[in-house]
Amino acid sequence: MKTEYKLLTYADDEGIPRGGLLIGSRIFDAATTLNRVHQTKFESLSVLDVLREWDTFIPLLDMVATRVEDEPEVSAHGMDVANTKLLAPIQFPDAIFGAGANFSDHVEEMRRAFSLPEEPSPRENGGSPWFFIKSPTPRVIVGPGAQVKLPAYAKSVDYEVELAAVIGRSARNVSASEALGYVAGYTIANDLSARDGLWRTNFSERSPFRFDWVSHKCFDGSCPIGPWITPAKFVGDPQELEMKLWLNEEIRQDGSTSSMIFSVAEQVAFLSSRTTLQPGDIILTGTPAGVGSARGEFLKAGDSVRIWIEKIGEMRHSLV
Repeated sequence: MKTEYKLLTYADDEGIPRGGLLIGSRIFDAATTLNRVHQTKFESLSVLDVLREWDTFIPLLDMVATRVEDEPEVSAHGMDVANTKLLAPIQFPDAIFGAGANFSDHVEEMRRAFSLPEEPSPRENGGSPWFFIKSPTPRVIVGPGAQVKLPAYAKSVDYEVELAAVIGRSARNVSASEALGYVAGYTIANDLSARDGLWRTNFSERSPFRFDWVSHKCFDGSCPIGPWITPAKFVGDPQELEMKLWLNEEIRQDGSTSSMIFSVAEQVAFLSSRTTLQPGDIILTGTPAGVGSARGEFLKAGDSVRIWIEKIGEMRHSLV
């Protein structure tokens, strides 16, 4: 069985982001370790560099992980993960897509909370996945341990634990049956959402100009992701993962990806029918029940959030 590893981005002694591998509890710089093991000549490697040549790097990373496990002279160069500053695993993705209303239990809790009429799910009525876009910038994307400043214009900022699929191969018009072959791996995301930023109150409920998705989904720090990317081959079926979110150490979301209305594969296939997905693109695949808006409780300065997804790990961040 192959030695497992994670892809991550860490800050070196000068604060410069560098791609790395987590093997056990130690981090190995991607470029220098590959140079040592494979006699390559990389000055540096970002996680995005690796994803853009994913098929080339997979066997190289597999061999590095095996050598680290078997050879003390290689493993001696690792850094303790507990003493290393981790950053968002991907610094500059081309796109971040977010699936809306994609967990059956979340859709039902929102229907009850807001007294919405019962209606068939998109799957039942022949519909398709529904997406919004978050801005793929370092202002929006933050990493583990981040202190996210709540936007001044919003009083109802909510949390949403999400499984994030990371694309590893260019995908255009792929079928659902082949779509997972284009996913390099998975990470954790918190799709922070300014619920009171969505509605433009100077327009009627029937107006197509009523919605403000930038204020709702794209404020600075609204996409904490991390702490690393677990390659897909170490995750297995993405529809069988438990996921949890704690607010100030109180469990708020406790669900499973099995509650998705549209699977990860179906989401990748649908998006690829609308645009070409590129390596490093991130797909936030939806959130289970337990969000703050369903109970009328929102994030405030001083709050801490802890998120866990099975086979990936745990990420924490706070609000200021």
